[in-house]
Amino acid sequence: MSTYIIAEAGVNHNGNLELAKLMIDKAKEAGVDCIKFQTFISKNIASKDAGKAEYQKEQTKSNEGQLEMLKKLELSFDDFKELKNYCDSKGIDFLSTAFDFESVDFLNDLGMSVWKIPSGEITNLPYLIKVAKTHKAVVLSTGMCNMMEIEEAVDIFKKYGSGEISLLHCTTEYPTPYEDVNLKAMNTLKQKFGVQVGYSDHTKGIEVPIAAVAMGATIIEKHFTLDRNMEGPDHKASLEPDELKAMVDSIRNIEVAIGSGVKKPAESEKKNIAIARKSIVAKCNIRKGEILSEKNITTKRPGNGINPMRWFDVIGNSAIRDFKEDELIEI
Repeated sequence: MSTYIIAEAGVNHNGNLELAKLMIDKAKEAGVDCIKFQTFISKNIASKDAGKAEYQKEQTKSNEGQLEMLKKLELSFDDFKELKNYCDSKGIDFLSTAFDFESVDFLNDLGMSVWKIPSGEITNLPYLIKVAKTHKAVVLSTGMCNMMEIEEAVDIFKKYGSGEISLLHCTTEYPTPYEDVNLKAMNTLKQKFGVQVGYSDHTKGIEVPIAAVAMGATIIEKHFTLDRNMEGPDHKASLEPDELKAMVDSIRNIEVAIGSGVKKPAESEKKNIAIARKSIVAKCNIRKGEILSEKNITTKRPGNGINPMRWFDVIGNSAIRDFKEDELIEI
């Protein structure tokens, strides 16, 4: 099964519909399976007193609150209808994370078949229940979580009838320091919950999501932007289009390289066996009837004669004919 790669556009469109469409174009060109946005009504998700994270302060006007920042990044429901249709026309999956009840209702009616639950909502009980009751599949990010919180959320989804559940290991810091990634936790989730697991990445570069695929991730989510120098909370921790394509290409290569797990000579290397391995050959000129010993035989390339693993089968035999130095021994 190939890795499902989600390009997280998030709010990197900066509230501009045409910019969002251009991101769809670039995501399609990069070869991802899906582009994901964030659907919200600002006043429904942040109070007037809500502050911003440090990374948000660094990338936006530091004197504005979270609500003011979000208002500038908000797209309308009509905009998302247009984006969904545009994705359909381009042959790329549309996905958006809902951050409030009205957005859940809207996206449900829009026909999304799966919910992507952000890390920040994993302790939002009424939200989890509402999503679960749509009976659709759920992909749940687990940033900032301990195992008990994840277990409680999974139990809620099961209790209220959600569809298939997948878990994404995640560290909610932008960008995430490499020492805080803890990729092994992804497989801890798989062992504990017995579900498909993946990785939602906030590190710089493309190395970590590639490593996650090598470790068994079936879903990769990665922020991307058209330009990291744009103003906005998430641009600095996002890939630009050429980097996104490099990540996708690398993941597809890794998928092929993982293979079946059966250890045997690959088709491409069989032709090199005789060249790289050795055979038992004459160390010097040998006369017919002479006893073969360590004094007159040795091992050299090529490997198309008697396998050196039969060394003790050869030692002590009489030479069946004359052999010249370096000639393959026969018995």
